[in-house]
Amino acid sequence: MTSPKLQVVLIEPEIHWNTGNVGRTCLATGTALHLVKPLGFSMEARQLRRAGLDYWPEVSVKVWSNWSTLETKLAMWDPPYFISPEAERTIWDASFKSNSVLVFGKETEGLPSTIRQRYQERLVSIPMHYGTVRSLNLSTSVGIVLYEALRQLQSFSNNRPRMSQTKI
Repeated sequence: MTSPKLQVVLIEPEIHWNTGNVGRTCLATGTALHLVKPLGFSMEARQLRRAGLDYWPEVSVKVWSNWSTLETKLAMWDPPYFISPEAERTIWDASFKSNSVLVFGKETEGLPSTIRQRYQERLVSIPMHYGTVRSLNLSTSVGIVLYEALRQLQSFSNNRPRMSQTKI
């Protein structure tokens, strides 16, 4: 079975801590990370490296000058999924492929309306009881969707060293 080559795209991320955490999750899962400018922080920011721990230099990250440039490359991968709380379908309804692209918007606004309208049939949401909660943290959302895709693909390698477990 081939290993998945999933792609995570963050469009105009604003918070360095979230991006660092997403980078660490991408590294842990063998997933490529794409950042679409403008970024709300410097890639040299000490906090970004700290949020990604000492792993940041190992993260497979590509920075794109704008969405239009990246959008022309979407055909290189399997169908993209755009994560939005406005979607009628959930990630449980999606059929992720080994080369799927998971696209997330910025923390304060989510995906731009032009993207939501253009890719309406590709929108999926994370199932949740909304109540007073409007949305989840970006890095939490990426982790949920990414691991659901990996679960569906069932090709995550189990032959890697695990963290030691200490009894408390």
